[in-house]
Amino acid sequence: MFSSLTEKLSSIFSRLKGKGKLSEADVVAGLREIRLALLEADVNYKVVKDLLAKIRDKAVGAAVLESLSPGQQLIKIVCHELTTVLGEENSPLTLMSRPSVIMLVGLQGSGKTTSAAKLALKLTRDGRKPILVATDINRPAAVQQLEKLGADIDIPTFFAAGSSPEEIAVAAVAAAREKLRDVVIIDTAGRLQIDSLLMAELVAMKRKTSPDEIFLVADAMTGQEAVNIAVEFDAHLDLTGVILTKLEGDARGGAAISINHVTGKPIKFVGVGEKLDDLELFHPRRMAERILGMGDLLSLIEKAEQQFDRKQAEKLAERIQKDRFTLQDFLEQLEQMTKLGPLSQIINKLPGMGKLAGKVNVDDRDLKKAMAIIRSMTPEERNNPSIISGQRKKRISRGSGTQVREVNQILSRFNEAKKALKLVKGKRGKMNLPFDFSSVKEV
Repeated sequence: MFSSLTEKLSSIFSRLKGKGKLSEADVVAGLREIRLALLEADVNYKVVKDLLAKIRDKAVGAAVLESLSPGQQLIKIVCHELTTVLGEENSPLTLMSRPSVIMLVGLQGSGKTTSAAKLALKLTRDGRKPILVATDINRPAAVQQLEKLGADIDIPTFFAAGSSPEEIAVAAVAAAREKLRDVVIIDTAGRLQIDSLLMAELVAMKRKTSPDEIFLVADAMTGQEAVNIAVEFDAHLDLTGVILTKLEGDARGGAAISINHVTGKPIKFVGVGEKLDDLELFHPRRMAERILGMGDLLSLIEKAEQQFDRKQAEKLAERIQKDRFTLQDFLEQLEQMTKLGPLSQIINKLPGMGKLAGKVNVDDRDLKKAMAIIRSMTPEERNNPSIISGQRKKRISRGSGTQVREVNQILSRFNEAKKALKLVKGKRGKMNLPFDFSSVKEV
């Protein structure tokens, strides 16, 4: 995510931080490089102009030039102004009606149907009872796709064959009221390009359902084109927000940085993967820090809290305390890690690691291979690795489709992990709960 832009900005700031003092010429030269990096990232030129003007006003002054760490002061200013451009604060959902109605609009191929299911899953975890509505009667298998996604997450899908999209939406709201579903998520039709028929259909649906939220679903990888699409849809529908999809594959970041500043509409959610739980609330400050290579530890913590089993963590802490950490425990921890998403995403959220994501070999296949090796062991072998002889290693390698040397590597890594846990336990006396982040707060 934004790897190209992050690498360039990190390089610029590294050079500036390397100087004990900054002259006004140093700052101006640095801002010129930042301008080029943003333009190459496909950020709207008006956004770049406004952003650089604000940064220049604050950066070329005594507070920065006479500071003991002028490079860090400049980064702080850039982070603040970039956060402002991105939207300053995250915008929560506005769901006032009963049932509340959310319309998802956008061009064909932007990810509306998958985003509808992702949003429904997120709302379910927040205690809501959503219903999905299929109104795309033009695209082949669109209805079946939504029904399949709904079934996967145990959320009902509404469709009325033989009805117009507006009639389906109106009937869905009535059905939600009867079935006590409190949020109606309408997946609308898209086109390959904006046309009058599409807009007339969406405007009619808006008039008849009075949605609380109208989200444009836009592909982040289309750059400035996503901004132009947002302007067009907003002119007809008065959007309330944007969902940016495929953000995990966007190396540049032009759409994410530009869209709020140009349209005045907040980015409310971002899609960061193909799984149905890969939808995150958009936090402008966290995104600004991620773009600047400062990581996004809070988002990683929040996902860990959602995905990790607290009882399992308590059990593990007790086993570590009693020096009974086994390969079965090791396997369970690897399985927990996979719930956080691809390793490249995890690295991107660690402070200072984003710029290394493209240079460090982080292959998720290695993690899957490690789990396959441990799963090929018997329960006795997992609990007592010392009994794993050469013959047993050959059997394990055949069962997992790996080489004996790879089995040896996993056993070696396990022993290193066990030694590290002993060291932590020895230094701290009492083991704290793994993944207990209750004391971490956003500042």
